[in-house]
Formats: sequence, C-alpha cells, structure tokens
Amino acid sequence: MSSENLPQSPEQPSRKPRVAVVFGGRSSEHGISVVTAGAVLRAIDRTKYEVLPIGITRDGRWALTADEPDRMAITDRRTPDVDELAESSEGGVVLPVDPANREVVYSEPGSVPKALGEVDVVFPVLHGPYGEDGTLQGLLELSGVPYVGAGVLASAVGQDKEYMKRVFTSFGLKVGPYVVIRPREWRQDESAARKKIVDFAAEHGWPLFVKPARAGSSIGITKVDDLSGLDEAIAEAQRHDPKILVEAALRGREIECGVLEFEDGPRASVPAEIPPPDAHAYYDFDAKYIDSTPGLVPAPLTPEETAEVRRLAVDAFEAASCEGLVRADFFLTEDGEFVINEINTMPGFTPISMYPQMWQASGISYPELVDLLVQAALRRSTGLR
Repeated sequence: MSSENLPQSPEQPSRKPRVAVVFGGRSSEHGISVVTAGAVLRAIDRTKYEVLPIGITRDGRWALTADEPDRMAITDRRTPDVDELAESSEGGVVLPVDPANREVVYSEPGSVPKALGEVDVVFPVLHGPYGEDGTLQGLLELSGVPYVGAGVLASAVGQDKEYMKRVFTSFGLKVGPYVVIRPREWRQDESAARKKIVDFAAEHGWPLFVKPARAGSSIGITKVDDLSGLDEAIAEAQRHDPKILVEAALRGREIECGVLEFEDGPRASVPAEIPPPDAHAYYDFDAKYIDSTPGLVPAPLTPEETAEVRRLAVDAFEAASCEGLVRADFFLTEDGEFVINEINTMPGFTPISMYPQMWQASGISYPELVDLLVQAALRRSTGLR
C-alpha cells in the first residue's frame, strides 16, 4: 500500500514515503556504489522521506546497514565495503515478491523475522552487473515496487557496451570503431580471436582501448599502445567480464552531459569537459575517484556545440528508452563532430561526480536532484508503460 492510500485524517496522518537506498552489490564497482549511497543518504530530505539503507555484500547477501553516511567515504585511497556497515554478519533483508505487499522483512538465523515496514520506492545506486544491468530492476518489477532510474531494457542496454552502440547506430547516433570478442570465440580459438583484434588495429591504428563489455567506472580498461601489451590487457578485461570490447582511440575532447526526467520529459544539463589528467594515461578509475581529477563545468564550448551535445544527449536517452537519469559521454573530434562513447543509466553520484556537478551548474542542487529523482519514480508505475 502506498502512502497516498493511507487514511488522511488528523487522528492518523499520512506517513512519509519510505525510500530504500540499495547499494553495494556483487560487481567490481561495489565500493563506489557505497560512496554514492553515502552521498544520497546525506542529501535526502528527512523531513519528506523515511529512509531505509540496504547494502548488498560482495557475495550477494542483502544486509540491513547503519544509516551513517560519514562511514561511506573513500579513506586513505580505499573505498568502503558493505560488510563494514552491516548490522549483522548473518542477517538478511528480503523484499516481497507479491505486488500487493511492499513490506520488507529482516531475519537472522534462530530469530523471529522482523517486519521493517513497507517500502514505497527503491533508490538503487548500484553500479555494474547485478544491479545496474536490469537484474535488480526485474526483481523490483516483479515485486511491484517503483524505483529510481531506467527500466529493465534500458538498464541492460546501458550496461552492455556492444548493444548500446548497436542501438545508437540504429537511431542515427555516431559511434566510434569497435570490435567485440565473445566468450565462446575466445574459448574455441584464442588465436583467431586475438587476430581479430590485431586486424582491427591494422585498420584503425594503435593505441586501442580494451574494456570489459559490461562494466563501468573505468574498471578493467587498458590503453594498449602496441601488440606487446595486448595479451595482458585482454586478461585484465576478462577478470571483470568474459565478453570484451576493443575500441579505436578517438582523438578529441571528452564531453559529458547529464539528462534528467521531468514531468514534461527529459532535459539536458549544461555539458562538462574532462581534460586529460596529468598523472594518468587516460581518465581511469583512480583519476575519477581517488585523485578526483576536476572537470570543467560548464564545458568551454560554443553556443552551437553546447546546443548540439545537449540535443544528442536527450536523443541517446530516448533511443535506449531510458527513465529517470542518464549521463551521456561524447568525444568532440578534431573535425568538430560529436561521437557518443556511452551512456550510464546510474552514473557516479557522489558530490564530486560529474553528473551532479553538471546539474548544480544548471541550477539544481544535489538535494534537489535526489528529490526530483525520487518524485519521478513515485509518479511512475511498474509493469509495461
């Protein structure tokens, strides 16, 4: 039962909507998800919402966690972990699978299960597989619980860089050259799969970027300058995903743009530019999160370039059937053309992340951004829409 169906009387006033912030997860982006959750917990308006923090451990256990955002920060170049925040090393949180019942239950071995109350909306701040890729969204659809962000299809498309590029191409958005090595190809004939990459390099030149096809936060990515580094780069990508993507290097400026869903449809933020980091070969995980390489917000673009990248960002949002929010990443090539690199359906959401910074520069503060996302989720039903 949602809050709007509860009795509305002075004797029994409407309760505040309860937001379950779900974070952590089984992917290699576990720690960044915890950092994001800390920022959301700190920003969410407690006068408007009740909050239930739920952490998913690296092995997949749903844990009741402390509502202590100060413990959910990067410390000494180390990201936090759900196990450090869990109230028990064995207890588990269970979401309902009955759309008529939104009551969350907590249980520990040998104890009577405890009802934690109904959840009106889930804010899933998981990054990567097993959370951002449509799997959690499917569970929430089955449960009939509204949630922030993209649905099942858009989440899956946004996670798989191959199919993301295929969708964008079909809608007329320009993508850079790439080649995919699927797990079966590699298992059946490593030499042939490697030759496929070498032939790609012969056509498009070095360097190449070798990536996990279904990961984010620049984890598992290697810039490969020549053939000698290829095998090590493949092995690193396959540590995170058996399916790998190899991209030709695009020479140009890295431009990002945020998209946010309002009641009248999606709108784009002012764009940002990611300058080449001084201490890193490219904008990798450490440059993003550990060393916090600053971006330029707003990006120093012409009015025409700004209008164009904002239009393309909304086009990408619509092409992938996204909802809620997206960060769209582009290259502005030397010939003045925008090439889309990828979208993130649940982008990094820490206060230093580019997505909230772009909206801050567009006139929407971090707490307002969180509120707009929760309100959009509450307006939206689950199921086909």
